[in-house]
Amino acid sequence: MSCSIHEVPTVVLDALVPNARRLVVNRRGSTVWEVFGPRGHYAVKVGYPIEATADWPAQPWTALAPAREGAVLHRLGFDEIAYGEWEHGTWNFQPWHEGPDLYRLWEPCREPDTVIAPHTSVALGCVEALAELHGRGWAHGDVQPAHFIIGLDRTHLIDLALAKGGHVPQGYDFPFRGCLVHYEAPEIARSVLATGEAEPTQAADVYALGASLLISATGWRAVEYPDDAPRPVQREAVATGRRRHVKVPGELGDLIDAMLSHAPEDRPTIYEVGKALS
Repeated sequence: MSCSIHEVPTVVLDALVPNARRLVVNRRGSTVWEVFGPRGHYAVKVGYPIEATADWPAQPWTALAPAREGAVLHRLGFDEIAYGEWEHGTWNFQPWHEGPDLYRLWEPCREPDTVIAPHTSVALGCVEALAELHGRGWAHGDVQPAHFIIGLDRTHLIDLALAKGGHVPQGYDFPFRGCLVHYEAPEIARSVLATGEAEPTQAADVYALGASLLISATGWRAVEYPDDAPRPVQREAVATGRRRHVKVPGELGDLIDAMLSHAPEDRPTIYEVGKALS
């Protein structure tokens, strides 16, 4: 029996035997499910290719992203994960991390006339999570506020499908074509505009974390461009360094400004950011 692209593949259901499942994300090319069952509490990611439309080019790589992330997690030594193929693409499952993401946690900081400042301990938790990945020789490639889950005991950095730093099986690998432009470093934007591809780096991750902290604390993107601008126009603004004059209140402000430096060599490393915060 054929499985719909918007369902959990049968092979995953057979492995997890869920008592309950909830669709968390349904976007072009992928779905994410929260699954409960006798094996535990899991996130299930399911990928399928995006077909070309009049307004959107085909993106076959979305079908490979869950298995690529599973391979990265396996290389990093994480257990309780599995990944594989299904009739429309690939899938993975991994332990579910409970807690709000960075943007949601700092929502009170963005309220009009608020007196609530972003807490440095939260920022430090995000820095430590990224530093752990960098310390193992990897760059994340897709740092954004939604990918930091603030748990009770630690902050988890999720969504490693675009990470770079070790061997990934050729059948699941694909070129890096940039990420969400709000958090894209200028050098990444320039490369994507020039060649259609780029190379994830740890310095670009630092920029992306700075942009993530900025927008989560203030509600403002680091770079100014119209909300409905086409992606190449957004990238051109990022590439030319069209920074907004927005500052995070408190001691975080100067540090975030340094993380958002236009030239990668002018940015602190993630370890320097952590030292400044702690």
